[in-house]
Amino acid sequence: MARSRRQLPEAVAAAAHTIPAAVADRIRLVVLDVDGVLTDAGVYLGRTGTGEQVELKRFDIQDGLGMKLLEEDGVRVILISGRVSPATAVRAEELGIEYHQDAGARKLAILQTILEREGIDWSETAMLADDLPDLAIFRRMGLKCAVANAQPEILDEADWVSERRGGHGAVRELSRTLLSARGAWERIVEDYVTRTSEMIDTSEVR
Repeated sequence: MARSRRQLPEAVAAAAHTIPAAVADRIRLVVLDVDGVLTDAGVYLGRTGTGEQVELKRFDIQDGLGMKLLEEDGVRVILISGRVSPATAVRAEELGIEYHQDAGARKLAILQTILEREGIDWSETAMLADDLPDLAIFRRMGLKCAVANAQPEILDEADWVSERRGGHGAVRELSRTLLSARGAWERIVEDYVTRTSEMIDTSEVR
């Protein structure tokens, strides 16, 4: 039987789009689904003149920086997808983010191995999800987050729900909310501004 969100204290935070500080402080790892979270779930397929299949996906640039800002505060970010896609690999490698793709959608086994490797407990994990293939690991998360247009089964389990849809800044929204709850957002942003300003000054001198 599905549990009623109205009976859960976390439902108050989810409705207000906030994350309790005590919860945010313990998060060491953020797991992101790809299709429907980092993308709008659309896949553009075609073939080249030689018959080679081409696949394109749309990623939100602001989400990318959001992931990097989380890592600036010592929060690991990992992408786990149940669909093997060259586009996902290109985006993850561009960002320098660890990623795993498994056509069998064995996300639970993949993540269990990662947690054991890193010495991280399930209570120290968060996930942003959207659809049924995420549900098995989603239920184990210390902080369960859903994009605004997630499927009902995910929304029913979620502790926090974004205002933005998947592929349209939901990851950046989670990054800002989580870092703000940890009291780190302003510091991280100022560090980023300082660092990029120094890069500009250096390039001008050269």
